[in-house]
Amino acid sequence: MPWWFFRRHSRNTARTATSAQPSSGWQPGEIALPRLQGPRRYLQEQPYLLPKDLGEVNRLDFQHYVLRAILHGNYLAPIQQPRRILDVGCGTGQWAFELAQQFPQAEVIGLDLELVKASASPPPNYRFVQGDILHGLPFDNDSFDFVHQRLLFLAIPQAAWPAAVQELARVTAPGGWIELVESSPAPQDLTPSGPATQEFCRLGGALAALRGLDAEGIVLRSLAHYLEKAGLANVHYHPFDVPLGKWGGRLGSLMAMNLHEAWKAISAPTAARFSRSEQEILQLIEQASQEWNEFQTQLHFAVAYGQKPFTR
Repeated sequence: MPWWFFRRHSRNTARTATSAQPSSGWQPGEIALPRLQGPRRYLQEQPYLLPKDLGEVNRLDFQHYVLRAILHGNYLAPIQQPRRILDVGCGTGQWAFELAQQFPQAEVIGLDLELVKASASPPPNYRFVQGDILHGLPFDNDSFDFVHQRLLFLAIPQAAWPAAVQELARVTAPGGWIELVESSPAPQDLTPSGPATQEFCRLGGALAALRGLDAEGIVLRSLAHYLEKAGLANVHYHPFDVPLGKWGGRLGSLMAMNLHEAWKAISAPTAARFSRSEQEILQLIEQASQEWNEFQTQLHFAVAYGQKPFTR
């Protein structure tokens, strides 16, 4: 489905949860990236592949605005007037800030491994909670009317995805919605593509696979299945493609800039792991970004959402 065809569409209980503990399939310390590699800062005891630093903060905010433009909004699920909203892997918090402003009557919580961007004036109905989906969410059963999770394919190991979505379902209130937005590092999810693009995807995919992350696009194509296995109903799956490069107009240019910076963000660990110079990897990225216009490459995404039944 081309991106321009895609359009936007709608009580906390007393029970205390025994949080699920999704198995990551990756053991800290086995293949951990250095905490500092060159000028970038990486999390050593997490499978998360991208850095956690100011450069990544800026890219994530930029990516947020690009995705919002592509999706014509911040979500697709048919939510109405949610009382509590959770953003898992909230990153800079920008998505959650905007939902807090859109729904001032709701309590909005952003959860992530770290607070990466301190805001001088966050919305009064927003708060940050430190946590890790791989160790269970620190919330009661049936706590949220809307649970959102976006682009964690480089953070949640492939083996942990079913249990992670089960955990999202646990904290979702009956009648509430879960929405997942994902992409993929697999070569078949950047098509058509040239040799430099395919080579970087091969290297990046191999690096991801070493950390138990999905390198083959399995997560992207399984989002609806994960939601259904977690017991959700009214599940919808929307695949869409985003052009990369000037050939795709303004949004194509913006998404190309975003992917270019994301690839640069893992250039140092990629070079270190595969015994190449970082300059060689950066040159490969530049060649790939030039190919995107030549081949009219598109990047595959998907949005899936589902509703927790009132009776299970």
